[in-house]
Amino acid sequence: MPQDRPHRQHLTSSRSLVTTYEETRAGFVALALERNRRATPFIEEARSLKAAASQAANPASLINFKGIQAALLTAAGVSDKASGHMEQQDKEEAIQGLIEHFLEPAGLNFVEELVFRFLLTKGDALGGSMRNVGGAIAQRKLTRAIIATLSIAGISFQWLSAKSNTWIQGSGNDPDIELDIKGLSWSNNGQNRTVRYNLTVPFLRKNVDLCLFQCNCQELSVCYTNPALYIALGELKGGIDPAGADEHWKTARTSLSRIRDAFADHSLSPHIFFVGAAIENSMAEEIWNQLEDNTLSNAANLTDANQVASLCRWLCNL
Repeated sequence: MPQDRPHRQHLTSSRSLVTTYEETRAGFVALALERNRRATPFIEEARSLKAAASQAANPASLINFKGIQAALLTAAGVSDKASGHMEQQDKEEAIQGLIEHFLEPAGLNFVEELVFRFLLTKGDALGGSMRNVGGAIAQRKLTRAIIATLSIAGISFQWLSAKSNTWIQGSGNDPDIELDIKGLSWSNNGQNRTVRYNLTVPFLRKNVDLCLFQCNCQELSVCYTNPALYIALGELKGGIDPAGADEHWKTARTSLSRIRDAFADHSLSPHIFFVGAAIENSMAEEIWNQLEDNTLSNAANLTDANQVASLCRWLCNL
């Protein structure tokens, strides 16, 4: 297969890119499971709060309970972010308002009312995080596929932990590595390669979902400022809802065009690619046309494991 037609390894026409009904359905199930996974800590916190608050004789006495003040503030409708901007007196007034206006009127059911209101605020936080879950799922799938590609080729790699911000020697058997990763680095045939997710490109001044560099991980802090060391850049759209597919593509198309223009200003043309979960007929045709005229270097439907694997092989061999 010609090197300038890598998409032909896994795509035969625009129809190959279209997300099937079965994959859309599976995507919604995956989102539901992810929502439940993210909700688990909130449920456990609510149970703990209920057990502690049940020891209170009345709502007013809750104000003196140690160890649940943060939960009382949450039940009062104050988010974790907002509480960081409040004085202690403001927090006490919010909790007092919760007790007077909501818990005391609930009578004997004040503990249940407290737990309900705690979960209401936590639910808002969960909803906010779920708005970005499509991108997270896309990154995880691509990460697993890249690691699998490296592993079956016998290529060792390092990965950048989002929690510790340190590079760690990896293996193909690391469980849940994709939940804590923001970069990968490897060396193949004497060529150093580093992938970085969600990076703000300095000369673009915009965030890019995935950047592949010609450098090792120790050099990345300097290399990312050099346009000549960018090998490939891509947009990942993991949202599965068909109703938002066109909007996701329009956003990605604008971002990819901006990337091309920024590198053209430096007389450079790195590989540009797109990976999406919800791809409808009209956008599939546009993506295919961009692949055929080399506007895009590669593309894949995230719900198709073979397409993702093929794109990752291409990425790892650039």
